[in-house]
Amino acid sequence: MRRGLKISLVAVTGAALTLSASACGGKKAETGGGSGDGKKTVKVGLAYDIGGRGDKSFNDAAFAGLEKVKSTLNLDIKDIEATKGESDNDKVQRLDLLAKSGYNPVIAVGFAYAGPLGKVAKTYPNTKFAIVDDSSVKAPNVANLVFAEEQGSFLVGAAAALKSKTGKIGFIGGVDTPLIKKFEAGYVAGAKQVKPGVKIDIKYISRGTDFSGFGDPAKGKTIAEGQFDGGADVVYHAAGLSGVGLFQAAAAKKKFAIGVDSDQYLTAEAAQKPYIITSMLKRVDTAVYNFVESASKGSAQSGPVTFDLKNEGIAYSTANAAEIKDVQAKLDELKQQIIDGKITVPSK
Repeated sequence: MRRGLKISLVAVTGAALTLSASACGGKKAETGGGSGDGKKTVKVGLAYDIGGRGDKSFNDAAFAGLEKVKSTLNLDIKDIEATKGESDNDKVQRLDLLAKSGYNPVIAVGFAYAGPLGKVAKTYPNTKFAIVDDSSVKAPNVANLVFAEEQGSFLVGAAAALKSKTGKIGFIGGVDTPLIKKFEAGYVAGAKQVKPGVKIDIKYISRGTDFSGFGDPAKGKTIAEGQFDGGADVVYHAAGLSGVGLFQAAAAKKKFAIGVDSDQYLTAEAAQKPYIITSMLKRVDTAVYNFVESASKGSAQSGPVTFDLKNEGIAYSTANAAEIKDVQAKLDELKQQIIDGKITVPSK
């Protein structure tokens, strides 16, 4: 870590959220103190979605955004994980703890924080908040960091169809929410754009208010195995930590997988890498970086801030050059057509 960075990694759950900031467990690792390098020190609070740090996907991408900020700011970070089956009240307490402890800005990672953030933002009008993946919270101190996931999913859907030899591909959604339906809609449209007769096996791990589908690799693996056994030879997931199970199944079955949010080829186990064609990149890291930078300058805007193919907030990865290179020209052609408005990608 660079000089001047102060990081606090704290896991606070359940009743512990009601305790004072000084009593919530964990300890800070401080380096440099932020006194001699001329950088401004900013206290940043980060409230994770299910899966937390280490999901190699959505949550890790949010933390990566803070890592980028280190070149210009000293950071005092408190990041707190969600727990399976927790209530909205738990989320309210988590956000309240961060705000009342002086963390400003505070970032809520995931649409599940919408209701809780709506309550907490009113209590702390001088704190700048951001929420990832939700545009329903409307307040003068809240930025809504949203993405055109359907556009990136369209491109990897095209990649899946082009790479498929069986003419059948799969999609695994973590939870059947409107957000994940955007991934599905784009994926299906992209696949059919390049191969109209392609068959698509669509499965969800959990439904309704059960968000466990974002944190269950075992179920992700079971579903992926069934899709591969059913004839699919490429499967894309939008399932957070559960996607790890897809990669395990792909390697075992010697079939292809497509990652999401982060470049999952880079974080996969060595035995899995050859089977991960690409990932749909959702630049949560860029969104978090931009928000923290602007908040530190007092210029953070409220309301929706959209990231898409045009502003490079959405992309597809090319790290596995051996597998993506033969379809890359076509994907780039489709990308430009979307940017130019020649292709309108459905979000439902």
